[in-house]
Amino acid sequence: MTRVGSPVDQDVRSQRWWSLPRAVDQRVVVLAWASFVVEVILIGTGGLVRLTASGLGCPTWPKCTADSLVSTPEMGIHGVIEFGNRLLTFVLVVVAIAMFLLVVRMRRTRPELFWLAFAQGAAIPVQAVIGGISVKTNLNPFVVGLHFVVSAALTSVTAALVYRAMRGPRTADRTVPRWYRGVVGGTIAAVVVTVLVGILTTGSGPHAGADEAVDGGRLHRTGFDPALMEHLHAVPAYVLFALTLVLVVGAVRLRLSSKWALLLLVVEFVQIAVGLTQARTGLPVGLVGTHMVLAGLLVGATTVVALSTRGTAGSQAVREPIAG
Repeated sequence: MTRVGSPVDQDVRSQRWWSLPRAVDQRVVVLAWASFVVEVILIGTGGLVRLTASGLGCPTWPKCTADSLVSTPEMGIHGVIEFGNRLLTFVLVVVAIAMFLLVVRMRRTRPELFWLAFAQGAAIPVQAVIGGISVKTNLNPFVVGLHFVVSAALTSVTAALVYRAMRGPRTADRTVPRWYRGVVGGTIAAVVVTVLVGILTTGSGPHAGADEAVDGGRLHRTGFDPALMEHLHAVPAYVLFALTLVLVVGAVRLRLSSKWALLLLVVEFVQIAVGLTQARTGLPVGLVGTHMVLAGLLVGATTVVALSTRGTAGSQAVREPIAG
């Protein structure tokens, strides 16, 4: 009999840890969470690049300069910020590859995990190309905005990855009535419009990512009236808040779980509070950056609310130990 803690037992544990799983275990859940967290952090660092006018801190792509892959001391803090954001992408690459390897043997039993992990990995080179184009076009605000759109979509993908890893695959059962699903659909549409108008609003204001060294920053504005865009941005945001209130009240009256709708409501409340404060205090960099990160969390929370309207087969992550 092998004693627990003996070298043989430790070898078995090591083999199980390094083998690719056939069912969801703790590693899959941890990597799914890591995927989501890194995507949100990237939104934050991308916002830092934009808010500090460091978008051209590395004036070339894929190298930081024509002669150096990394930033140089002469480039100052802007080069450090921009190169740091690029460097974080490599962390995402490692996490995405690890996530894909962990679910590759489940491509038949858990195809949703396989394709979500694949989508995350496939989007990385797309983001890299968009980032390169933004540099080549001197931070065209519409290209920079597209960069954020893809980042927001990836927060949705990775949020779904976390939810499916923890809750199990979707079943055919619908857990809410048709009218509730309709409100959820309206909520999704409101989130999409809110985020897109928010991107255009940022691109029209003082934090569009301008670098004064390039045409005085004039190339980095959408040309829309910032004050008008702020008002337009508020309309779908308040519609979204009202629809989420309906979801929370409806869940309580139907005796359904309201935790995800409540989570979404809390994110929206903080988002609105930050948005109103930044608009009344001259758009300070810290609040604008927080607003951008909250936008990523908003998309992630909305994704979970949508997924929760369908039944799941239960949490395999709880039942399945780490095994070969």
